[in-house]
Amino acid sequence: MARKKSIRKQFQSQNRSLITMLNPKSPISEQYRTIRTNIEFSTVDEEMRTIMITSSGPGEGKSTTTNNIAIVFAQQGKKVLLVDADLRKPTVHYSFRLENHVGLTNVLTKQETLINAVQATEQENLFALTCGPIPPNPAELLGSKAMDQFLTEVKNHFDIVIFDTPPVLVVTDAQVLANKTDGVVMVVSSNKTENDAALKAKELLMNAKAKLLGVVLNNKKRTESQYYYYYGQK
Repeated sequence: MARKKSIRKQFQSQNRSLITMLNPKSPISEQYRTIRTNIEFSTVDEEMRTIMITSSGPGEGKSTTTNNIAIVFAQQGKKVLLVDADLRKPTVHYSFRLENHVGLTNVLTKQETLINAVQATEQENLFALTCGPIPPNPAELLGSKAMDQFLTEVKNHFDIVIFDTPPVLVVTDAQVLANKTDGVVMVVSSNKTENDAALKAKELLMNAKAKLLGVVLNNKKRTESQYYYYYGQK
């Protein structure tokens, strides 16, 4: 009985994490498509090829948001790479049930090639680069010349690259990577994220010369659906 409850809980967790793939007609999935559209129209003169998603603190729905944004871009027909750049608490391999023996850290340290490290997911057009072995120096790796080379190479193989990064106020990793990508989306959680924390996170990203595209308001309850996701310009 306990095992059945555990399996059901794991399924429900995955269902929330990958709702746009498992239930693409749901109201929540439609909100993610709205976020996708807003990202595409967030700039007129520049094409969004590399997008970083972060939050102010932990537990705000950052990784769930990242997963589903990647999925809806893939459903649009674009070749998408989801990169787990949270080198401290990676989750992409759990969400998509992938191996994590080889990943981003191996590519950045030249132990493996990008093509060999990338894995296909169950979603057509969506590929994932898991974290790989957790390194002792995450911020240094993300800010290295190897990361610059990675960004150049990855755009030769994929239409859009989406990075899941740690919360801004917890470690410096997101700030280090922020100005290397074309745009940044920040996730905040309704009734959880404090205004001061969100403003401080925005300030740190702007100081890092990030191009902040907007904010996703997560976990806003509505009567017609369990959760509501809203994308607002900064």
